Amino acid sequence: MKRTKVRALCEGAIMVALATVLSYIKLMELPNGGSVCIGMLPIFFYCIRWGWKDGFIASFAYGLLQLIFDGAYAWGWQSMLLDYLLAFAVLGVCGFFYKAKGGVFVGTVVGCICRFIVHFISGITIYRIYAPTEVLNHVYTDPYLYSAVYNGSYVAIDMVLCLVIFALLYKPMHKYFAGSDLQ
Repeated sequence: MKRTKVRALCEGAIMVALATVLSYIKLMELPNGGSVCIGMLPIFFYCIRWGWKDGFIASFAYGLLQLIFDGAYAWGWQSMLLDYLLAFAVLGVCGFFYKAKGGVFVGTVVGCICRFIVHFISGITIYRIYAPTEVLNHVYTDPYLYSAVYNGSYVAIDMVLCLVIFALLYKPMHKYFAGSDLQ
């Protein structure tokens, strides 16, 4: 195994572990799953550093750990597949922007949009049983609107938090974002 492969594997394990730990530091938690936290931050960092192939593997591993440790909100196998395995695995799309200047910002936005889409689909197919329901002091009878508001309320905040932290870290850690420390 090449030295860079070993390094990618080790960094992946560390980033998945760090993401799992950070997912327990919740700024806000919604009643039916979903929370505001910066757990995705190390996953995005890893994806930008190593690309989409390694990024999808790390993202899937993170989703699997989320399912194992936080799967109490899952409603059957469809929910496990959509809300955990697929919703976190799609964060790996961030890796398509690796080596691009400022790719971490575009990749973070695209990754969060993909995660939102998966959660949105889950909300309109699996969680429609909650409609009508109240979210943010407003009653929703339409499952599409409910899913958009419910899932958008925490994914959007997560995305903004990640973008702000990356903006603060970008200049001092530029060589790590660009992967130039690997040569």
